[in-house]
Amino acid sequence: MSEKKEKTDRDLVKEHPESYSFETELPFPPMAEAPLIEERYEIIDGIRYDFSPSPTLKHQLLVTQLWYELHETCHATGTVVVAPMDVHLDENNIVQPDLIYVTNENASILKTRIEGVPDLLIEILSPSTGEHDKVRKKALYERFGVPEYWIVDIHHRTIDQFVLRDGAYALERTYGSAGAILSERFPCVAVQPGKLFSALDKFE
Repeated sequence: MSEKKEKTDRDLVKEHPESYSFETELPFPPMAEAPLIEERYEIIDGIRYDFSPSPTLKHQLLVTQLWYELHETCHATGTVVVAPMDVHLDENNIVQPDLIYVTNENASILKTRIEGVPDLLIEILSPSTGEHDKVRKKALYERFGVPEYWIVDIHHRTIDQFVLRDGAYALERTYGSAGAILSERFPCVAVQPGKLFSALDKFE
């Protein structure tokens, strides 16, 4: 088996053991001295995680459709943002969720970037980020008190809805293609998974 085929999710979400914060000097030159290459990475507990390769077409189609559905019903009560957008939970934890929902009551965290804890975060799994999203980031969002977290599985066409209760995430429900995703915390939410996933049919 070739070296390329032996790559695991951990190889693709590359971990850099160096610690990062706004006060520490990053181990790469400033933008004025480096080629203009857009990088996507996150910092969790001071460790930088690079993302490679870029998201797939199916991933981006789901991001677009999810944004549309959430914006359509929730734009009056909050703001829906898509990646890439840095969410600064604190100086050592900076993430880029696929979708972010911030209620009007929480709008003070909306600055040049998002500085604070959003109300709903959504991650769409890909081969390169599955473990990262389901384990590492889920634990991080739980620790910082993100009220609701969804994990979208493209391959199995399911959506796991986690709700924060007593400081820990509880799986509220796993949705397939039938019905609609509702949220007790956010009454505006009425996402139809079947409609979301049907956008992928033409690429099967």
